[in-house]
Amino acid sequence: MSLLRTPLYEKVKAANGRFVSFGGWEMAVQFAGIQAEHDAVRNAAGLFDVSHMGEIEIKGPEALAAVNRLITNDLERIADGQAVYTCMCQPDGGIVDDLVVYRYSTQHIFICCNAANREKDFAWIAEHLTGDAKAVDRSNEFAQLAVQGPAAPALVQRLTKTDLTPIKRYWFTEGQVAGVPTIISRTGYTGEDGFELYLPLDGAAQVWDALFAAAEGQLSPIGLGARDTLRLEARMALYGNDIDSTTTPLEAGLGWVTKLDKKAFIGLEALQAQKAAGLKRKLVGFKMNGRLPARHGYPVVDAAGAAIGTVTSGSFSPTLKECIGLAYVPVGQDAIGSEIRIQIRDRAEAATIVKTPFLQR
Repeated sequence: MSLLRTPLYEKVKAANGRFVSFGGWEMAVQFAGIQAEHDAVRNAAGLFDVSHMGEIEIKGPEALAAVNRLITNDLERIADGQAVYTCMCQPDGGIVDDLVVYRYSTQHIFICCNAANREKDFAWIAEHLTGDAKAVDRSNEFAQLAVQGPAAPALVQRLTKTDLTPIKRYWFTEGQVAGVPTIISRTGYTGEDGFELYLPLDGAAQVWDALFAAAEGQLSPIGLGARDTLRLEARMALYGNDIDSTTTPLEAGLGWVTKLDKKAFIGLEALQAQKAAGLKRKLVGFKMNGRLPARHGYPVVDAAGAAIGTVTSGSFSPTLKECIGLAYVPVGQDAIGSEIRIQIRDRAEAATIVKTPFLQR
């Protein structure tokens, strides 16, 4: 089966993007190299083509109540023009996906979901939507650009007459960016300030070019490789690695987006029961004591070499210059400062559990 391409494929190719297969899409893994791209986002600004992400819109008199029943966070606690990061769970508490959900009004909700889960998420939402509300998959109507880094807000502001100063973290507005109608969202997946821009397909290339033209050398194209190291330093979960249908938000350290005191949502009873009984495992951050990186799927082992947990993400940190990662370990062995051992090839390498995020901006 041929891979899908975003509307910015030719722009990415012209910028010397090196492509790989990712979630059914042909996406750039890097341009100038992971270290250079990572540093560009931490020190100036980076531009990500994330047009593979999914967009689902729910409208109707009971749209807010219908979506609130599907997610762990609470749309009733935020205002129109605000967004939340959240999980969508199965009845057993396992995570269907993690989402950003935008509240336009009580009758209009907009959802951004992970690229590989687009079809699954829409089917789940359509099946479980209740009340007077209708879901529409609008994924094929949008391109998405993420502009991230300390220079990103000023850069986007140069291209729009909309005052972005009042748009705080997890708020959004609509306006023209480089003459293109855009949803402008102060969100991101890097731990840096910046915006995610939702655009009509035929306007994406225009905004891509305008951003580089206005950047005065302070903007770099960024691939999936640096996107991964950036999000890991910020301890942002990756679906399919750190979270999936076999993990719950409480185990994954996402209790802060799981409102167990809200009105009923799918998975609430299971999560309440899990909390009452006590967790058996937790997702923790670690730093390798040595120089070898731990990778996704490596076992966490006890003194006898028996597996007691699993690494979910691991990489060399371009900012911290040491190897970091996330792993599920048994409760009781999850204290910050505790030593764990990770099986790397034929050796059990020592690592130390540390407080996350690894990098606080």
